[in-house]
Amino acid sequence: MVLAPYACHPEASRGRRFPEPVAPTRSDFQRDRDRIVHSTAFRRLVYKTQVFLNHEGDLFRTRLTHSLEVAQLGRSIARTLKLNEDLVEAIALAHDLGHTPFGHAGQDALNDCLRKHNPESAGFEHNLQSLRVVDFLEERYPEHDGLNLTFETREGILKHCSARNARHIEAREPGGVAHRFIAEPRGQPSLEAQLANLADEIAYNAHDIDDGVRSGLLRLEQLEEVELFSQYCREAQLAHPRLAGRRLLFEAIRRMLSAQVYNVIDATWQAIRSAGPSDADAVRQCPPLVCFADEMTRQSAALKRFLLANLYRHPKVVQTTVAAQQVVRDLFEAYMSDPAQMPQAHLDRFDGAESPYRPGAKPERVVADYIAGMTDRFATREHERLKGQTVFASV
Repeated sequence: MVLAPYACHPEASRGRRFPEPVAPTRSDFQRDRDRIVHSTAFRRLVYKTQVFLNHEGDLFRTRLTHSLEVAQLGRSIARTLKLNEDLVEAIALAHDLGHTPFGHAGQDALNDCLRKHNPESAGFEHNLQSLRVVDFLEERYPEHDGLNLTFETREGILKHCSARNARHIEAREPGGVAHRFIAEPRGQPSLEAQLANLADEIAYNAHDIDDGVRSGLLRLEQLEEVELFSQYCREAQLAHPRLAGRRLLFEAIRRMLSAQVYNVIDATWQAIRSAGPSDADAVRQCPPLVCFADEMTRQSAALKRFLLANLYRHPKVVQTTVAAQQVVRDLFEAYMSDPAQMPQAHLDRFDGAESPYRPGAKPERVVADYIAGMTDRFATREHERLKGQTVFASV
């Protein structure tokens, strides 16, 4: 496929932190994707919460299936826009590697633990943790820690970052992946990174509707108040008058997804033509270019508000959220009080421990790294081992 001039071309990559020879049969971005798929953190995503905890049902999305859906949407859009599909896929597959067990509930609890333990702590950000995973925490190579991914993939993984954490990254990597968060004026990542970010939004809005209805927490009748969904539900009913139940839900979601994909393609084409970037570096000096049209932006925001009010804050979801956060808090307290409860490999990462790869980390950061890497079921079993309590009925 011929890439557009403003796409990320692998031969023009800003390279890896540790230089490597070019592979004979794969581009650098293909190698990034392959390294991510073979990583330990990627395999763990199959048992990490998206919205519903892993033990609540076999058919609900997990972080792994979510990441695959983001990659599929991203590749489809990238091909039409003549962007680098391999880079979009690599970013999509890696963007949630740093997520804690129990989804956002676990993330919030771990952030609170770090800040309460040390008010000067930078806290926990799952995007930053995803970067830590691919830069430091994976242990697969003899010469260095991490996966040694390209700048462009790492830039896309770090889609959000606080100014404080950005300054820390900038200190060890001047002009690197965090520079855009503290630069004036603030820059943008590549079009591929922007696309992976928007594909993430499209994917979770759609599959959270599906999972919400499957769980019984949302009803099709409720969704009639959501313009973005209801218009395609009506279309499906007009085209197939006898359609009902899950088939109607799937057809409405399929049409909604298609409409969003075509909307992104059209709006992004217009934004690119208007900005006229000559290459990938010029893209970074432009305003965001991968986008919805204004009306679709409005409808997507309304869908997010609906899901927040009716699904993410549903009493049953909140009930499991509270329990999940207690598991994370208890684990953090237990490991801080008795670090020997963690495997020796994690103790070896403490300040003062000798390592041929990296300097030691503060105990609270090592504990946070250990907990963040857990799956839902492992965290639950560890909690039962350490506290003698069964938090969830079935795991």
